[in-house]
Amino acid sequence: MTTTTQTRVTEQRPPLERRSLIQQSLTVVWRNLLHIRRMPEMLLDVTIQPVMFVLLFAYVFGGSIDVPNSSYREFLLPGIMAQTMIFSSAVVAIGLTNDLEKGIVDRFKSLPISRASVLIGRSVSSLIHSSIGIVVMALTGLAIGWRIREGVVDAALAFLLLLLFGFAMVWLGIWVGSMMRSVEAVQGFMFTVMFPLTFVANTFARPEDMPSWLRLIAEWNPVSALTAACRELWGNGPPASPDAALPLQHPVLATVFWSIAFTLIFAPLAMAAFRRRSQD
Repeated sequence: MTTTTQTRVTEQRPPLERRSLIQQSLTVVWRNLLHIRRMPEMLLDVTIQPVMFVLLFAYVFGGSIDVPNSSYREFLLPGIMAQTMIFSSAVVAIGLTNDLEKGIVDRFKSLPISRASVLIGRSVSSLIHSSIGIVVMALTGLAIGWRIREGVVDAALAFLLLLLFGFAMVWLGIWVGSMMRSVEAVQGFMFTVMFPLTFVANTFARPEDMPSWLRLIAEWNPVSALTAACRELWGNGPPASPDAALPLQHPVLATVFWSIAFTLIFAPLAMAAFRRRSQD
């Protein structure tokens, strides 16, 4: 009798279909995006906040910052877009820590999926989230006078560089999110690091106008290379001065280098930290 019952239960159980890592990752991406549909307020940081930043800097600070042979509004937009991609690391760190705190990752562990799919899905959904902010800022910039003055290929390359650098920053966020034990700790750490990183750069002011020691830091800041690359490809703002540091002389190559370097450094650290945290 027991054998017959077990056989019936086995026959009623649907077979498990093995899915590839890509399919598993896409499922996690869809799960994360569903949160946005159910909680539209999650888009405030990539809709209202970018518009606020653009308008504040363009109209409040723009009148007191002079950019030779260029409009400050065109100088400004690449910097704010670069800042948005840097902040994508904070978004993914907070989201991952929240999942770990609530036990969502423990539920994933009970499923026949790769742990890497959780990280890949989180990184891709974070890039999609940040890309919405880039689109909103581009539309806002067009409304206040920002223009792309180079060709379509150069313009597309600049947007691809933003995504590439954002992908590298996502791994930093995953590493921090796996190391920290609470969302509050993540917020405090990430914003303490992100604000100096984005402001001590050429994002909102020219390094040439800074003190010499601060200018050196700003010019070697990877955020400055990303910002300068976007300005060069979009035709916004003046070129780097002849005595500028090497990354600003070749900003596109420097951005690709920084992006690859950060990915190679933080991706293994993030996966190792996530593996240890998910085993706790």
